[in-house]
Amino acid sequence: MAETRDTSRDNAGSPGVVSRAELRAWFIAEVLPLEAALMQFLQHNWRNKNDLADLRQDVYVRVYEAAKKEVPHPVKPFVFAVARNLIIDRVRREQIVPIEAVADLNSLGVAKDEPGPDRVVAARDELRKLQAALDHLPPRAREVVTLRRIEGVPRREIASRMGITEDTVAEHLSAGMRALADLLYGGPFGREL
Repeated sequence: MAETRDTSRDNAGSPGVVSRAELRAWFIAEVLPLEAALMQFLQHNWRNKNDLADLRQDVYVRVYEAAKKEVPHPVKPFVFAVARNLIIDRVRREQIVPIEAVADLNSLGVAKDEPGPDRVVAARDELRKLQAALDHLPPRAREVVTLRRIEGVPRREIASRMGITEDTVAEHLSAGMRALADLLYGGPFGREL
């Protein structure tokens, strides 16, 4: 790693920001000694052994970039958290996730994307309240809110479908959202639900 002198990026006098030389010394003293353990971790958790050197370099880049803003303490958990997150990012980017990768990630303690039963019940209750609130809206406002906020249809297309101007769509949307907020969060009409 060749060091070039760049005075605009050498922030030795700035509070909380270390100079390039200090950052380089920190990296050599604190991060590089973890290489053997890091490689063992990567070998255990990544199925393609040809990618290990690239993974290690990506971890180093992320750690170094993060340390430019604030040097992490303690270093070892931070380095391994970066490695874990990098592996998770790479697995998510792949279209096909092999069973081995999923099994290894489960051993890492990665949180599942599935909500628990209590969250499912709460979400269903929220959906019932939202449906009841939508049912209280005037028909045109309900249609505009549903098309725009639920289905994601652009305003121009809504105007075309309904035979109204985009300004009228905006008015219906604004009035409908205000009424929904009142109904759901206790505004003037919110006590009806």
